[in-house]
Amino acid sequence: MPSLTTTPMVRVARETPADQSLVEDTFYLTVGIEVSQWLLPTVKGVTFRPSYLAVGVKVDPSGHLYGTPQRSGTFVATVQVCSGRSCRRQDVTLVVLANVPWEPRELTFPGRAGTTLNGEIGINGGPAGVVPTFTVTDHDKVPEGVSIGPDGHVGGVPAAPGISEVPVRICVAGNCAGVVVRLIIV
Repeated sequence: MPSLTTTPMVRVARETPADQSLVEDTFYLTVGIEVSQWLLPTVKGVTFRPSYLAVGVKVDPSGHLYGTPQRSGTFVATVQVCSGRSCRRQDVTLVVLANVPWEPRELTFPGRAGTTLNGEIGINGGPAGVVPTFTVTDHDKVPEGVSIGPDGHVGGVPAAPGISEVPVRICVAGNCAGVVVRLIIV
């Protein structure tokens, strides 16, 4: 009779390669849109050596990327991640895209209480190949049983009828805007 204990256990986890000091090393930005992002180190207690990463974009000792990109293009810069007196070099890629206007679409979703809701918030325009992100900024406004995901998916099974107006922040390569998603549940 086969046993579960005869097969060796295999650990499955995403591990950061030994030469990686950062969780993410690629950032998508837009010309003329102020940057406020963070370098996320793989270990605690590190600092960064301040430096310029692209025209108009700098990093401070806490890992805060700030400034306003002035020129489109792909820029690879080296940051120094320091622990005590020892520093390690890590390449960071900034993909700075031209400021291509975009607008939201599909902001109203009708549904029925007790019935599956399935929709997508989308955008028209924006730079080609850049995936927008969607963030609910007031979770108390989302009706019970419904969710709005970071990919713009609106789904779930609404628990009760009503009209909800949910504030959502949409970002496309650092170019962000706030919208109101309306859920009309009968």
